[in-house]
Amino acid sequence: MYKPVTPLLAADIIIELIDLPERPFILIERANPPYGWAVPGGFVDVGERIEQAAVREALEEVSLQVRLTALLGIYSDPTRDNRGHTVTAVYIAEATGLPVAADDAKNCQLFTLDTLPSVLAFDHAQVLADYKHYRETGQVAPLR
Repeated sequence: MYKPVTPLLAADIIIELIDLPERPFILIERANPPYGWAVPGGFVDVGERIEQAAVREALEEVSLQVRLTALLGIYSDPTRDNRGHTVTAVYIAEATGLPVAADDAKNCQLFTLDTLPSVLAFDHAQVLADYKHYRETGQVAPLR
């Protein structure tokens, strides 16, 4: 049977800590290339729903149980990941407690839209700009 060659599939999660003032969110400092700060996430396993992958990656990377609240958008620019064409579904989630970096997260910190780090990995500057728009208007990312 013919099997098409397709992009890799990932799930990313903007995790809002709802028990803290201003609902800060978590970014991880990547331990592996490409380096920089990123929204937690990772690849979807075969046989796994994308939503399940998002919840699993949150637990693996920042040690938090999350509740998904919205799909922010699908990001599919072939140049968004220099390791190869990767499509990601970016979710917004809620959690309580404090994150602990694990798995391939070298570090994790809490940020607000006014305190973003200067070096973001992948296309996460665009993802966070879309998240800012979502927080201001309730509208998810536009189709691109």
